[in-house]
Amino acid sequence: MKKFFKRIWLIFKIKKFFPFLIEFFTSATVPLKKKVTSLGLIIGYFLLPFDLIPDFFTLIGVVDDVGVLLIVFQQIIKMAPAELKDKHDLKV
Repeated sequence: MKKFFKRIWLIFKIKKFFPFLIEFFTSATVPLKKKVTSLGLIIGYFLLPFDLIPDFFTLIGVVDDVGVLLIVFQQIIKMAPAELKDKHDLKV
């Protein structure tokens, strides 16, 4: 249940995530392996057609996609160095 609330909290921090994401991929402090893994997660989300709940169920299908995207964002934040998380006020 605690993880669920952390993911919901991340929705409210989404504006801070995009500058964080740009700095994550351009920073020399983040190892290349973590950058490649993160890029793979993002590309995999957009390219894999797998859906737990199909999108033709209007609201529920979109909520499913947002949930998966938040899990991807949460994993990227976990891989980031502490100083980068502190700079953008993102904690997971």
